[in-house]
Amino acid sequence: MTISNLLPGSLGFGTAPLGNMFRAIPEEEAAATVEAAWDAGIRYFDSAPFYGAGLAEIRLGDVLAGHPRDAYVLSTKVGRVIFDEVEDPATRDLGEKGGLFEHGRPNKMINDYSADATLRSIEDSLKRLRTDRLDIVWVHDIAQDFYGDEWLAAYESARTGAFRVLTRLREEGVIKAWGVGVNRVESLELTLDLEEPRPDAFLLAGRYTLLDHKRALERLLPEAERQDVDIVVGGPYSSGILAGGKHFEYQEASPEVIERVERVKAVAERFGVSIKAAALQFSLAHPATAAVIPGATRPSRIAEDVAAFGERIPEGFWTALRDEKLVAPEAPLPGA
Repeated sequence: MTISNLLPGSLGFGTAPLGNMFRAIPEEEAAATVEAAWDAGIRYFDSAPFYGAGLAEIRLGDVLAGHPRDAYVLSTKVGRVIFDEVEDPATRDLGEKGGLFEHGRPNKMINDYSADATLRSIEDSLKRLRTDRLDIVWVHDIAQDFYGDEWLAAYESARTGAFRVLTRLREEGVIKAWGVGVNRVESLELTLDLEEPRPDAFLLAGRYTLLDHKRALERLLPEAERQDVDIVVGGPYSSGILAGGKHFEYQEASPEVIERVERVKAVAERFGVSIKAAALQFSLAHPATAAVIPGATRPSRIAEDVAAFGERIPEGFWTALRDEKLVAPEAPLPGA
């Protein structure tokens, strides 16, 4: 199955920032942000044990526990098991994501894609999220940005462990869908080549945005569309640089990236378009995209996202981006 019919809308909420990504977020601010998303009509929420060593799941679960479970769609991820014992978050080897959640919980995290670890991860997430079921489960970070040259070994472990367990849980009706959630396209392309197990969807973060989309357009998105495997786009603001932040790929943005963002901003200002609207609507324009899930840590950011989602963008803006070679010529554009 695809997940288009499962999702309650094409704008969801990604909770990575609630895991104290980049900064320590007060509890009341985190709770208010989730409530703001709910009040704005958002009904798809995505989380992961990785986000602050369970912190994002705990915060999300505390708020959603006050709302009817049948009223929203919930996804989280497997691939990491969280323990009660503690460690120094600064010493974790997180590949390109090093230091990302240094303000999160100090609980020890172990990477494990085996069948047993997958089941334990789901059980632990259910407790943190204060719910009795998950709708979608993503296999997290089996890609080069985390494992480097060892990513294929991690992928094989997931294929023979997590993939098969999640397929069984889907067949038994325990979950509704499963897929792979990564920041690189290679493992998704590899998964599309499998005869089995077969995923329902992919969560692709940062690889189908205004700033980075060419590789995904070459094969991944056309093949995913052909096979009816939906794409949920995470990180549509490219780690924040397209939303007024300083980060790209979870690090300080390079001068080259900043220069490209300024060029996009100049076109947006010429047409009276908010760059957030351009980012969200570009990611959603591809027919393979089922939803986009920006993250936020303040209620005001939720309001901005909802406004950007519904903003009317003139066709001339997209034409100008193409003319200035800021989007690939083959990229589907909104309204086209």
